[in-house]
This record gives sequence, structure tokens and C-alpha cells, in this order.
Amino acid sequence: MHRTVVVVGGGYAGALVARTLDPAADVVLIDPREAFVNAAASLRALTQPDWAPHAFFPFGTLLERGRVIRDRVVSADPKGVQLASGERVEADYLVLATGSTYAYPAKPRPSSTLLDRQLGDLRETHQELADADRALILGAGPVGLELAGEIKEVWPDKDVVIVDRSDQLLPGFLPEVRDGLLRQLDELGIDLKLGTSLVSLPTVEPGRAGRFTVTTEQGDEVVADIWFRAFGVQVNTDYLADAQLSPLTEQGLVPVTERLNVPGHDHVYAIGDIADLPDPKMASYAMNHAALVAENITAQIAGDRPGAVHTPDPDRRILLPLGPRAGVGQLPTPAGVAAATVETVAQRKGADLFTARFAAWFEKNA
Repeated sequence: MHRTVVVVGGGYAGALVARTLDPAADVVLIDPREAFVNAAASLRALTQPDWAPHAFFPFGTLLERGRVIRDRVVSADPKGVQLASGERVEADYLVLATGSTYAYPAKPRPSSTLLDRQLGDLRETHQELADADRALILGAGPVGLELAGEIKEVWPDKDVVIVDRSDQLLPGFLPEVRDGLLRQLDELGIDLKLGTSLVSLPTVEPGRAGRFTVTTEQGDEVVADIWFRAFGVQVNTDYLADAQLSPLTEQGLVPVTERLNVPGHDHVYAIGDIADLPDPKMASYAMNHAALVAENITAQIAGDRPGAVHTPDPDRRILLPLGPRAGVGQLPTPAGVAAATVETVAQRKGADLFTARFAAWFEKNA
């Protein structure tokens, strides 16, 4: 008898779990969007509209046996989930992989669940950006930096200013990685204002063209024609607030065991951004969680004891492209973490932003 595995969330982690378990179980993947979003490609999709379809893959070809329900989960309990439509889906195994929300355009707007709407949003914002002479980015984390690099790739002469309250780029990474990043940003002509923030946000809506002047806390005036928010991750765990599975942490995260189970429920798992783990909220870590959980559920379905245990990796890793040909990285080696070359960053991420990898997930059943 096939067991039913319900996967809530079709992002990097959820789609991988669903795809991996599809041959061995009756998989039900639930997501409000009609397409998988390769968020790593969203910023290039903004600056290069002809390239934008590479950031989205309709869920229809992800699973060969299982089914996809386009709906939103409003509550989860040990036996299954309740959907916004009123439907109830029972589960033998439940995987919570709802990820996080981030400011557009790094991720689609929450209201834009249809693919045509998502592509339309990007085309519209692209035109607003194209008409602007000077862009302001608030946030110098990986998203803000990658956005600046993508803008400079298409419009080398467009002024780009990044403001961040931290006085250091990529804290916690190797000094040579940070130094390389500063050098490349300077070569691209990107203006960094670190260790400060704005007195107040621009009066213009993010992603809309319109001249404005803002002042930093250090007293510098910044004049720009468009701005983007590149900070503020918010985990998607509202549907778990009723604590039918487990109380959430103060940060709204789901407690998990070493096997990534929700405590007290050996058939319920939480992975990716919503799991209360020290791992960075990045796709590569979420997909590691997904592989572990798929291994454990496979063992459980076979009647075996799940043996895969998650051990947080103390070494930070990153690939941070600044457009398709530039960027910095830090990767593990047998001797410990080391800075990646520009060529490695371009080859492994910058050139196609993982498009080929995710396209392969959806091609075999097309």
C-alpha cells in the first residue's frame, strides 16, 4: 500500500522532497503558486525580461505519479492539513517547507501567484528601472549586492547606491572574500554607504520611478529615481500559529529534532527557512534538509528506522555573482573553506543562476 506524503510548499526544499519521493509514495504537493520559482534568477529576470521565463517552471511536470494542489494551507495537525478552499488533505507523512517571504523583486509579490502576473510584474518594473538614471538599494546583503551587479551588467552607466546599517560586507566570511567583493564593487562603480541607514524611507513606492531625496543618519543626501528594498526575511509559519503540531519559537520558527522531525511527531518534518536551525536561510542548505528528509521517509515507508541525522555545518559557504561574469564565493575544501575564483563563481552560479539544474527537475515528465 502506498503511503501519502503531503508536502506543504513548492520552493527549493519542498519541490526536491516531492520529486524524490514521487516514485515511492503518493505525493501531494501544495503551493499557492502555479510555478516553481528559482528565486536565484529573479533579479536577472528583472533586468533582462527576455530571460525572465528561465526563473519559473510550472509545477505540472514536476511529478510523474503525484499531484499538485494550488491552494494555501491554513492549518496543519498530525493527521494532515486544512486548505483555504475548505478541502482537507490527510497525510501519512507531512513535510512542512513553506520557506520565507522576501521583498519583491527578489521573490514574487505574495499576491502574484499566477505565472502571467509574475512575469507582468517583472516587465513593468523593468521599464521603471530602465527609465531611471540613479537606483538606490537598501540592504547590502547578498540580495542587494546581486541586484546591483545585475543592474550594472545591463546598464553600466546607471548610478547605483547601496545603503546598509552594517559597517562590513559579508560578516563572518573570509577577509579575502570581503576584500575581493569591495574591489569588484568599486570597479563596477557601485557607491557603498555602510554603517548608516536612512532617516526615513523614500516617499515613492519601491520599484516605481520617481525622483526623490533621502538623508542618511550620517547626514549624507542621496538623490535617486528608483529604489528597492533588499532586507527583511519573514518566515511563512502563520498557518502553524494554532500550535496543533508544536509551539513556534519567539522568531516564528518550527522546533525540530536532529532528524528534522517536529518534536513528538516522527512522521512530521520541517525543513528549509522555517526550521529552527543555525543554518543560513539559503537554498543550498534547504535542499540539504530536503535530501535528508527524503532519505528518512523512504526508510520509514520501507519499515526501517530513519537514520539520517542533520549536523549543522560550521563553515559558511556562498556563491555571490555580480552579473554573469563577476562575483565572489566561499566554498568548502579538504583543508577548510577557501575563497572561490571569479571563474568558479561564474561557472557554478553566475552564468545561468542554476537554471539548468532546475530545468532538469521539470523536463523528464514534459
